Amino acid sequence: MALPEGRVRELGGGEERTTNNRMELGAAIGALEWVRSRPQPALLCSDSTYLLSGITRWVAGWKRRGWLSSAGEPVLNRDLWERLDRLALERRDRLSWRHVRGHAGHRGNERCDEIAVAFARSKPVALYDGPASRYPSPLTPPSASGERRGPAVYLSLVAGRLERHATWNECSARVRGVKGARFKKVCGAQEEEFTLKAWGLR
Repeated sequence: MALPEGRVRELGGGEERTTNNRMELGAAIGALEWVRSRPQPALLCSDSTYLLSGITRWVAGWKRRGWLSSAGEPVLNRDLWERLDRLALERRDRLSWRHVRGHAGHRGNERCDEIAVAFARSKPVALYDGPASRYPSPLTPPSASGERRGPAVYLSLVAGRLERHATWNECSARVRGVKGARFKKVCGAQEEEFTLKAWGLR
């Protein structure tokens, strides 16, 4: 979360016996609750079409039909949709939504995935809270496509041994099917250092 005072605050969490869709909704709820008292406009980016389509298109129809889908079935995750809808309505014209393509090299989105995976596996992850100038991911809003250009290196960690790869194919060949393997695409020394710290290698 990029804050107007020049700071970045990462949030994370998890719960047992849940689904990916509930976690996507929970992440958006958590972000909007965190900025609830702030008057500035908010831009919420997500790679979840379920989340974005639901809050920008489907929710109005669900409410008109008494929280039934167009097929007449009860809306899944209604409890979270109702919370998210209330938070979104509170901000009204101070809230924008943007789709970011997942697994397309956008560093901010990949960092979110890394945090989510760590919580899902009950593994420790260091959440950043500090100056934006020291944060390794870009703070400018991503384009609608989420594309980013620039040199990249792929890191893989297998059985405690770190390797760097020039291509995704090389990295994938090392980690595919290996239990506990970790991998990450990074751009630049600062992002690599941040990743290694998150992996407990620094």
